[in-house]
Amino acid sequence: MTKARIEGLLAAFPKLMTGGRQHTFVETESVRYVYQPLDKLYMLLITTKASNILEDLETLRLFSRVVPEYCTQLTETEVLNQAFNLLFAFDEIVALGYRESVNLAQVRSFVEMDSHEEKIYQAVRQTQEREAANRMRERAKELQRERLEAAKRGGVSRSQIAFGSGIGNSSISSATTPIAEKTTPVPPREQRPVGRSAMKLGSRGTDADSFVSLLRSEGDVAAAAATASATAGSGAVAAKPTRPDQKDVHLRFEERLNLVAGRDGDIQTYELSGLLTLRITNEQFGRIQVQIDNKDPRQLQLQTHPNVDKESFRAKGVIALKQPQRPFPLHTDVGVLKWRLAHADVAPLNVNCWPSESAGGACDVNIEYELAAEQEHLELADVTINIPLPGGNTSVVVHQWEGSYTQKGRQLIWSIPLISGQQKTGTLEFTVTPAIPNDFFPLSVTWTSETSCAQLTAAKVVHAEDQTPIDFSQEISFHPDKYEIV
Repeated sequence: MTKARIEGLLAAFPKLMTGGRQHTFVETESVRYVYQPLDKLYMLLITTKASNILEDLETLRLFSRVVPEYCTQLTETEVLNQAFNLLFAFDEIVALGYRESVNLAQVRSFVEMDSHEEKIYQAVRQTQEREAANRMRERAKELQRERLEAAKRGGVSRSQIAFGSGIGNSSISSATTPIAEKTTPVPPREQRPVGRSAMKLGSRGTDADSFVSLLRSEGDVAAAAATASATAGSGAVAAKPTRPDQKDVHLRFEERLNLVAGRDGDIQTYELSGLLTLRITNEQFGRIQVQIDNKDPRQLQLQTHPNVDKESFRAKGVIALKQPQRPFPLHTDVGVLKWRLAHADVAPLNVNCWPSESAGGACDVNIEYELAAEQEHLELADVTINIPLPGGNTSVVVHQWEGSYTQKGRQLIWSIPLISGQQKTGTLEFTVTPAIPNDFFPLSVTWTSETSCAQLTAAKVVHAEDQTPIDFSQEISFHPDKYEIV
């Protein structure tokens, strides 16, 4: 249907209107107008006369419920301001002229779905900014020490050191002049650093953040491109600040979980993926072997790096290079082991939502969480359960809860500080008026954890030559990329 045809049909609609009708339809020789008043506006569907009028009315009702989700006032100005949001929502309801089998909660979830690429970009950007700030502070301390030493010796500190941020466009310069001889001032534009090249903050190098290195090792081109564009420039790079408890040999276990479960507890999608990275900051520990302890009874899909001796890992669970005389790279996060679990019968955290309709159009909701008995070794911190709420003027009354809760827009956010084997269950009870049971799905869950879902840890690290033990540190991170109850 051409744009001119649509505009012609819309222009003809007001002439066909009759007064005193609140929700009805009008037919012409070729099309049917199905409409519903929204204050001073109309929600209008134009269909063929052969379409199912009952389905058209149901579609119109869903459209009418979507509009108040994004428009605080039902006015022409507000609709124009929210035009793109409304178009995205409408596109989830009707595709290629046919009604999709969705409800309001699903439309809301689809429109507000997070972008994984955007999260990666934001995480990389924040990491770079933190590193730039840390390097600037360290360099400022070093300059202060140099000035104090120069003052004690009666000598000269460096004539100028320029800081150029790879993230911003601002620069900070500091100039000092010799004490013993008189010099002619030089305009700032003509000054040049003496004795040291200019330092570019945020420059990319082998000591990039472990998260950035992990993305690069996994082949995430988008994140690497974002890193390159955000850290344009070159120059000397200060040493990466390490955590106080990080040893010369540091192991990082990172696990991510994607899970979608049904309302009756059935698991529709389950994928656990993990990566072990090794970072060595002392060259005397370049040639080492790592003993991995696997306590998971499930059949994990384990895959070592091509340069790792696969037979040694299969037989003894030892990560060692195929060529023992070659050392591991220094000051770099090296991915040495990946694991994956594509199916599980039990979710690590069971979340049950029981909405039931009550008198006056209200809905009583009881939500319960429980840590799975098979996963009681887990400790989940900063757990957040996001519960969608119906649009419009709704009243929410919370009767019982663990932790804390807050209402933010059309979501009730339930926060639990810690879920563990000692504190593994909790409930939240509330009433919403008006509402129907479908309004409270899908629920989404987030958390952070320093325990491994796959129960993989490093038992020991030894020298490859004489098998003497080496002091090491390890870090475990387990979080969900997506955890929903639909």
